[in-house]
Amino acid sequence: MLYIYCILIVIIDQVSKQYFVNLLSGGKTIQLIGDFLQLNYVENYGAAFGILQNKKIFFIIITVVVLSFIIYFIKRYNVNFWTKFSLTMIIAGAIGNLIDRVRLSYVIDFIDVKFGILYDFPVFNIADSFIVVGTILLAYLVLTNKYMMKE
Repeated sequence: MLYIYCILIVIIDQVSKQYFVNLLSGGKTIQLIGDFLQLNYVENYGAAFGILQNKKIFFIIITVVVLSFIIYFIKRYNVNFWTKFSLTMIIAGAIGNLIDRVRLSYVIDFIDVKFGILYDFPVFNIADSFIVVGTILLAYLVLTNKYMMKE
């Protein structure tokens, strides 16, 4: 069942990216909630927060290594459903961004959040959201020691 979730997340990510590329072409911006939440098309040649620009091969190799490790971990250890679910979200998000890197040499981002003049959060996408939520859930499970199956 988790394979289906993974495939669905990747499809949602890729379809949303294509939709917003078409919608926001030509430098358009759509404001959803004032200056707080808007949609902008951005080509991200780096990683989170724009670091390590133009390191495509590096990101592809790191992504494949991390994905391989996560899949090995899921198959090797007796983890519970929520751990598998959190790792599935991370896998799906990583695959969504990997597809962009291989196909386009950059990742498509379009969700733009600003906290007034205090902070302009880096533009992100749905794949990034799943990676972050999956990581937060996984951190909670590890910190509360609830990531393994009960024996």
